[in-house]
Amino acid sequence: MAAMTTGNTSRADANRRRILDVALAELLRDPDASMDQIARAAGVVRRTVYGHFPSREALISTLVDGAVEALMAVDAHARDGVTDPAESVARSVLALWEVADRYRLLVALAQRTVTVQGIRERLAPLRAGKVRLLQQGLDEGVFSSPLPAPALAYVHEQMLFAVMEAVNDGLLAAQEAGRSAAVTVLTAAGVPASPATALVAKVSE
Repeated sequence: MAAMTTGNTSRADANRRRILDVALAELLRDPDASMDQIARAAGVVRRTVYGHFPSREALISTLVDGAVEALMAVDAHARDGVTDPAESVARSVLALWEVADRYRLLVALAQRTVTVQGIRERLAPLRAGKVRLLQQGLDEGVFSSPLPAPALAYVHEQMLFAVMEAVNDGLLAAQEAGRSAAVTVLTAAGVPASPATALVAKVSE
């Protein structure tokens, strides 16, 4: 019985992972993709999709959770062992953009269903790390801003959302966006444009 239960659980987990992978691809291809379309693309019946996700909104919410987990993982890896706050910010934004670029259409879609506040709440742990980093930079004189670190972290977050929207709207090439976002975030923290551009170029090598 235990072996049968384990087998059923593994199969259910595999189905869930497949539905999420296919749903992401389908929603990025067609933001209006229905649960029926996703089920057909995943090779399962509609009931199976609803068995894992009770609504389209719940499915999108789960995809957003996965995107946030990926963002937190790459951010931690990018900043590991880096002591200079400016370099840490540059490396973080560049790493975050690689993930954000993959999910930017999903984020735009999620804002219709999850709400901006819901996305902000999910990003709270990532933002907390940025607040500590920005406060370190402000204390050390690396950054200069009339805003306190928590407010500056919100500004940086909204800048990244704006860059994603600019790419989605065809105003900025995706391949240029990562470096542009990193320089923009650094300058918003008070780093002069020329040193910020040089630093981003250096850590991008």
